[in-house]
Amino acid sequence: MILVLRALGVGDLVTAVPALRALRAAYPSRELALAAPGWLAPLVDLVGGVDRLVDTTGLDRPLRVGSAPQVAVNLHGRGPQSHRLLAAARPGRLLAFANPDAGCADGPRWAVDEHEVDRWCRLLSWYGIPADRADLNLRRPASAGLPSGVTVLHPGSKVPAKRWPAERFAALARALTDQGHRVLLTGSADERALASRVAEAAGLPSDAVLAGRTDLGALAALVADARLVVSGDTGVAHLATGYGTPSVVLFGPVPPAHWGPPPDRPRHRVLWAGEGDWPRWDGVGSHPTMAALRLDEVLAAVAEVERLVRVSGAVAA
Repeated sequence: MILVLRALGVGDLVTAVPALRALRAAYPSRELALAAPGWLAPLVDLVGGVDRLVDTTGLDRPLRVGSAPQVAVNLHGRGPQSHRLLAAARPGRLLAFANPDAGCADGPRWAVDEHEVDRWCRLLSWYGIPADRADLNLRRPASAGLPSGVTVLHPGSKVPAKRWPAERFAALARALTDQGHRVLLTGSADERALASRVAEAAGLPSDAVLAGRTDLGALAALVADARLVVSGDTGVAHLATGYGTPSVVLFGPVPPAHWGPPPDRPRHRVLWAGEGDWPRWDGVGSHPTMAALRLDEVLAAVAEVERLVRVSGAVAA
């Protein structure tokens, strides 16, 4: 068995897809078990190649994997806690970044300024396992009975600092509706109140709010068949990358160089105002780098993405 630890969220799983597929190719006859939160199961199925999901919600409980794995791979972090969790499963070999505090002197050094996709590809490359950082495409999900060709706005984020102001999302929804877009608002159950507030301010009907009403599989299906996605630096943006769905991603305070879509995919536009000096964030509302992003900038990015889609469609025809 090959045991891989990636106990985080949607964006974390999608950015690990090239590494997971590289491990599948390197060990084609071994069971590949992924330790990750159980609610990610629908998305794990769309990655492909994973034989078993080990429900893991954190790093404070032993991994229930049965027999000791031949190889354990830490795609979670630099350690020491994640290293020790995998070491407790008694693997024959541990592939991880070097961390002497966890008794792991082997492995490459951790780099702070590195894209998340490149980080895990580099880790495997150090151990002689080639990984293609462009291998990000997800399998198409089954139809979830949701409308296709819609514009998905995702105003929420688990990290409040990464949220674009709700009133600007509402203004964006109004402007796009006036342009002929059918706008739907997504989010978690905890973000339903935020999405409802945006919908009300934008004059959208209550059934435009899907936050808290879709599981992860249905959300993936919605994004896969969407006309456009606009979101902050969160999981929905990574789904748009995985399906080649045109998107505009609003970044701040984390730079897109760490988590943004690949630069060789023209259907995705990134807006970031993080460079330069900014006032200290008081922890309330959007981070100043998010608040600095103007509505007209977002609308211009949407227009550019849609123009590129039209041009590419005309060329293909």
